[in-house]
Amino acid sequence: MSDVAAIVLAAGAGTRLKSKKPKVAHEMLGKPLVNWVVDAAKEAGVSKVVAVVGHEAGQVLPLVQDACETAEQPERLGTAHAVQCALASEAMSGFDGAVVILSGDCPLITPGTIRSLVEARDAADAAAVVLTMRLDDPFGYGRIVREGFGAADGAEASSVARIVEQKDATPEEAGICECNSGFYCFDAASLRSALSRIGTDNAQGEYYLTDAMAVLRGDGKTTIALESDDPSECLGVNSRKQLAEATRVKQAQINDALMDGGVTMVAPELVWCGPDVRIARDVTLYPNVTLVGDVEVGEDTTLLPSTMLKDTHVGTGCTVGPNTRLYDTRVGDGCTVDETVAHEAVLEDGATAGPRAYLRPGAHLCEGAKAGTHVEIKKSVIGKGSKVPHLSYIGDTRLGEGVNVGAGSITCNYDGRNKHRTVVGDNTFIGSDTMMVAPVEIGSNVVVGAGSVITKDVPDNALAVARSREKIYDEWSLEHKK
Repeated sequence: MSDVAAIVLAAGAGTRLKSKKPKVAHEMLGKPLVNWVVDAAKEAGVSKVVAVVGHEAGQVLPLVQDACETAEQPERLGTAHAVQCALASEAMSGFDGAVVILSGDCPLITPGTIRSLVEARDAADAAAVVLTMRLDDPFGYGRIVREGFGAADGAEASSVARIVEQKDATPEEAGICECNSGFYCFDAASLRSALSRIGTDNAQGEYYLTDAMAVLRGDGKTTIALESDDPSECLGVNSRKQLAEATRVKQAQINDALMDGGVTMVAPELVWCGPDVRIARDVTLYPNVTLVGDVEVGEDTTLLPSTMLKDTHVGTGCTVGPNTRLYDTRVGDGCTVDETVAHEAVLEDGATAGPRAYLRPGAHLCEGAKAGTHVEIKKSVIGKGSKVPHLSYIGDTRLGEGVNVGAGSITCNYDGRNKHRTVVGDNTFIGSDTMMVAPVEIGSNVVVGAGSVITKDVPDNALAVARSREKIYDEWSLEHKK
């Protein structure tokens, strides 16, 4: 669709969210609302996307400026004014194709529906087409007034005469169940002409984009409606409750696609996966699992597209959860990740983590490695087959292959000002409750006695013990009691 542009309206404040963040910056499954809409437009194949920013633009711009063009609405004078700001921007200068208008607070819109809007306008050679939905309770939405509304025969025409906002609707118009979704496709020249003639004679004193339909109809132009098959994709987010509702809808869509692709979910309603998560077949996700960001589970995986296409998953099996959260983390084949929180970590094939492990950025478990119960690992490589089984902290470290770290051991990597590295060779045994004071290197095939404080380098094949000699005082406790 090289002759189609999309304008994403993202300048609103969202006062009902009661937040310091602008509405479109709130996240659904780890992704800002506006980015869902921008990505849907791009996937639909439009030639350019322009996001209109306004309220707290400094928070919204970083979210979209690398993904699309931007335009600023310096004063919030209404939706028609926002579109005018976009059309006046350098990105839209001289553009004369079709213009799709999208709402940045409606994250469930699909690329397929965007394409359908464009196709409907082309097929009817219309100046404008609006996406509509029928609701049992239409309160709060603009009503679609068809040509001939109120005629004695009650016939419904295909043309749209006008769109009436809730606050401006008569009792008869308020009874209409066909509602405006906030998504349109206009001919660019017709849109520019209509916008120049829209006034502010309405309950809110704003320039309504909805008035463009009546202006174009008055010009004798063709203005039609395309009714959505799934009203949920038109759901707008204006409150925390609506944000939760939209999240549930998208959660179900993503989980259905994953299960169709061969992923087992013990309780799908308790699994949350972001849109960029890639999961292989025969992976089992237990309750209270959250996978957000660029997460991969299984070596041979395929990106799950936002269209939720099926048959996108292949091979290999892992067990994840319960109570696991993975952010921007890669998990190889045959791994077990139990009650673990991981940020920007890597687990190679056969690695295990948890229960109650914390893998911080830079944690890398090589093939068959283990981070066990109450273990925290940060910016460290745990070598092939090495184990940090329980109650330990490993930071800024490289462990070789076949290393065993006893319970309660830590690397003392911070001297109060700078971080320092610890290096441990292959097949070394670190006794329980050992402090490795960095910078320090411990060789291969070393045994470190339990309770040691290691401050000097240890050569290969050595025994290192750094503790006071044990002293025993016979009968001491009896004397003490006396």
